[in-house]
Amino acid sequence: MNTALQDTYRAKVIPDLQQKFNYINKQQVPKLVKITINRGLGEASQNSKALEKSIEEITIISGQKPIVCKSKKAIAGFKIREDIPVGITVNLRRQKMYDFLNKLINLSLPRIRDFRGISSKNFDGRGNYNLGLREQLIFPEIEYDQIDKVRGFDISIVTTAKTDEESLALLKGLGMPFYN
Repeated sequence: MNTALQDTYRAKVIPDLQQKFNYINKQQVPKLVKITINRGLGEASQNSKALEKSIEEITIISGQKPIVCKSKKAIAGFKIREDIPVGITVNLRRQKMYDFLNKLINLSLPRIRDFRGISSKNFDGRGNYNLGLREQLIFPEIEYDQIDKVRGFDISIVTTAKTDEESLALLKGLGMPFYN
């Protein structure tokens, strides 16, 4: 079962990138590997409801239950003891990855107030893109009445591209709205 985004990738993006970067065969064309959604939970050490609410929200947004990341050692300055929850993360691959990216590009990002596009400077030098969102309310599944606090999270889009230029061309071809 293919999504519209996968069909666009196969029909339009692969030939465009092959021509632009002079790839000899289709296997050289960069593709998406996974999307990681990450949320740090600073207040979860004092408030267990924050952890439960965050797990619920990320599950609704991604369609997959996140894993809880626990602290490895105690840090007194941050009031963190060993083995308490400090964050949650979820890795999306295959169909769920394409579904999430389609929802992010077409539904969620345009709902950001005064949205003009996302920065093209958030690449890591190896062809992966990182995006930080300040609130979960931009996703249509999250209802304003159901949240207890506005919390942000990070999204990392991992590709097989070798350079940032290739990755930028891939994401632009998939419809990601870059402004510069």
